[in-house]
Amino acid sequence: MKQISKELMQNFKDYLHDEEKSAATLDKYIRDVGTFAQWCGETELTKGLVLEYKQKLIERYAPASVNSIISSLNSFFGFNRWYDLKVKQLKIQKQIFADKEKELTKGEYERLLAAAKAQNNERLYCLMQTIGSTGIRISELKFVTAEAVNSGQATINCKGKLRRVFLPKQLCKMLKVYIKERKIKSGSVFVSKNGKPLDRSNIWSVMKKLCDAAGVSRDKVFPHNLRHLFARTYYSLKKDIVRLADILGHSSVNTTRIYTMETGEIHRRQIQSLGLVKMVC
Repeated sequence: MKQISKELMQNFKDYLHDEEKSAATLDKYIRDVGTFAQWCGETELTKGLVLEYKQKLIERYAPASVNSIISSLNSFFGFNRWYDLKVKQLKIQKQIFADKEKELTKGEYERLLAAAKAQNNERLYCLMQTIGSTGIRISELKFVTAEAVNSGQATINCKGKLRRVFLPKQLCKMLKVYIKERKIKSGSVFVSKNGKPLDRSNIWSVMKKLCDAAGVSRDKVFPHNLRHLFARTYYSLKKDIVRLADILGHSSVNTTRIYTMETGEIHRRQIQSLGLVKMVC
C-alpha cells in the first residue's frame, strides 16, 4: 500500500540534501510533497488520485506553478520507485516577450536608488547597486567580502560550481567607503545587526518600502529583478548570450534567454522601424 509517511519524507529530505540541493529548493520540494500528503490523508496513492490532485492544482494555480509542484511530486515518486504515479506536466507555449507590468526599467532602478539615498539607507543603496552592476544572486551576496572589494573580484561558490565575478571599479570605490564607515575588517560586506549575511526576505521587505517614494509598482520591486535588469542591459550592449550565461552562472543558455526577453512594446517599435509598409496615397 502506497502512502506518504514521515519516514519516507525524511528519507527524501536526506536524499535532496545529499544531492546538494539548495536550501530553498529542498524546502520547496518538501513543502509541495507535504501539502499533497495532507490532501491525500490516509487514502492509498494511485495514478487516478494524483491526476485528481493535478486537476485541483490547475483550477487554483498558474500553469508554471502547477508544473513546479508536479516536478516536486514526480521527484518524490521517482525516489521511492513509484514510477506508475508520475504524471505529465502541462504544455506551456514558449513565452517570447517579457511581462511589461513586471519588468524593472533602468529609469525605475535609478529612482529606487534615489529613494534609498533620500532615506539615508546606505546599506540598501549599495546593495542594490552591487546586484544591479554584477548580476549576482541574492544568495551570492555573502561572497562579496571586504577582501573581494579590495581585489576587485569575488569568487562565487554556488551549488558546487565556482565562478569569478568582477566588481566594477566604481562599485569597489563606493563599497570601500561603506566598509570604512562601518569598520568592516573582513568577511561579508552586507550583514545584519547580528553579523549574519542578509537573506532574501530581509532585502525584499526593505526594497518594497521604497516603492511609494520612488513611484515604482510593487510588482516590479524584488531583488531578483535587479539580476534580470543586469542581464537585459548587458545583452542589449554586447549581444553575447554565451558570455552572459557564464557571468550569471547558468549551465544552459536557454535559462539566460529568459533573462534577456524584451517586452512586446519594444518588439513592436522595432518592427515598425523597418519601414516596410508604404502608405497608399
